[in-house]
Amino acid sequence: MYIPRESYLQQLVQRRENEMVKVICGLRRCGKSFLLFQIYRDYLLKEGIEDDRILQIALDDDQCTELRNPDNLSAFVRSRIVDKKRMYYVFIDEIQYAISKEELKNRDVPVRLYSVLNGLLRLGNLDIYVTGSNSKMLTTDILTEFRGRGDKVELHPLSFAEVYSYLGGDRSLAYEDYVKYGGMPMVYAKPNELAKSLYLADLFQEVYFKDIQERHEVELPHVLETLTDMLCSNVGALTNVSKLQRTIQSHLHLNIDDETIAAYLNYLTESFLFKCAKRYDVKGKRYFEYPSKYYCMDLGLRNARLNFRQQEENHIMENIIYNELVSRGYGVDVGVVKINSIDDDGKRYQNNCEIDFVINRGMKRYYIQSALNLPDEQKTRQALRPLLSVKDMFRKVIITKTAARPWLDETGVLRLGIYDFLLDDKVLDL
Repeated sequence: MYIPRESYLQQLVQRRENEMVKVICGLRRCGKSFLLFQIYRDYLLKEGIEDDRILQIALDDDQCTELRNPDNLSAFVRSRIVDKKRMYYVFIDEIQYAISKEELKNRDVPVRLYSVLNGLLRLGNLDIYVTGSNSKMLTTDILTEFRGRGDKVELHPLSFAEVYSYLGGDRSLAYEDYVKYGGMPMVYAKPNELAKSLYLADLFQEVYFKDIQERHEVELPHVLETLTDMLCSNVGALTNVSKLQRTIQSHLHLNIDDETIAAYLNYLTESFLFKCAKRYDVKGKRYFEYPSKYYCMDLGLRNARLNFRQQEENHIMENIIYNELVSRGYGVDVGVVKINSIDDDGKRYQNNCEIDFVINRGMKRYYIQSALNLPDEQKTRQALRPLLSVKDMFRKVIITKTAARPWLDETGVLRLGIYDFLLDDKVLDL
C-alpha cells in the first residue's frame, strides 16, 4: 500500500538544503522510514538527484550495529562523499540507536552524537535527515545542541483524511474503521479484523513496551503496563501523578512512589504513545500546574490494548479531534472559564466550566467543543455556555457527529460535523 502523505512530503521539500539537520520524529511504525526512504527519496529521484548521492542508513538494522557508534557513523558517511562539489542527501533512520543506554538512563544530552551531526553539516555539501522515536532526545535537547541548526518535523499516524483517501466509499463506514483501528499505516494492509487486532496488540507489547523496558531498564514492567491501561481507559480525563500513584498503589497493593510514576509517564509520552494537554485559564490567561489530560496518539493501539472494550464514542471522538488538531500544527490546551451562577437560594457563585480545546497557531485562536450529539435545547445550551462566556472575537466551534453542512448559528458559533472537520483542514475559517 502507498499513501503519499503529501503534507509531510511538502514539509521536507520546504526544508530541503536549508543547512539544518531535519529531525523527523514520531511514534514507531507510524511511517517515518517510509516517508523518508521511499516518498522523499522518490521525490528527489524525480528531481534528478542520482541514486548514489542518497545515503540511506537504518540503525535499527542488525547489519548497521557498528554504525550506532557516532564516530563510526561519521567515518562511514564521510567515506561515501566522493565529490565535494555536489550535494549529498543523508538519511539516518532511528537515530536514537546512536544514543547510549547510559545517556538515556541518566537523561544526559548525547553530546557526541550531536557533535558528529554538526560536524557532518559543516562539510557544506550534506543535506541531513534523521528519524527517531524519542521526543526527549530528539526535540527538546536538539534545539539547544544544534545551536539553531536543527529543524523538527513531527510525523503522526495516518489522519482520517489519509485513511479515507485509501479506503474510499461511504465516509461514515470509513470513519467507523478509523475509530476502531486508528491510523497505523500497516493495519490497513491486513486482510481481516483478526489480523488487524493481532497486529495492533503485538505492536504495543512487542515493540513499544519492549523498547521502553530495554532502553530505560524498567524495573517494574507491570506498573508500566498498569499505568498504560489506566491512561487508555481514561482518555481525556483530568489526572495528575499523585492521583495515578494512589490508584496504581491501591490496585497492585504495592508501595510505589510518585517519582516512579512520573518517570514511567515520561517514558510513555517521550515515545509518542500519549500526549499531555494542559489546562488553561482563558480569562486569567495562565496555565494550571495540574491536573492535565492525556490523549492516545493512536486509537487503534488504545483499543487493542483494551481488547476493543470501552468504546465510549464521545471520549473517542474527543481524542480523534485532539489528534487532528495536533497533526495540523496547532498548540492545543484544555480551556477553563469561570462562569457566574445563582443557586436556588439566590446566592451567587462561580463555576469552573471546561472548553474542550483552546487552540493556537500563529495569530489565530479557536475555541472548540466536542459533542457527540445535541439531542435537545438543554444539551445545546450546556455546550454553548462555556463558549459564549468568552467575550473575545476569536472563532467558537462545536463539532458533532453529524453529516450536516457547516453553518453559523445565531450566536456566531460555527457548527461542524465530524466528517467535514476531519476532511477539510480549512473548515475552521469558514
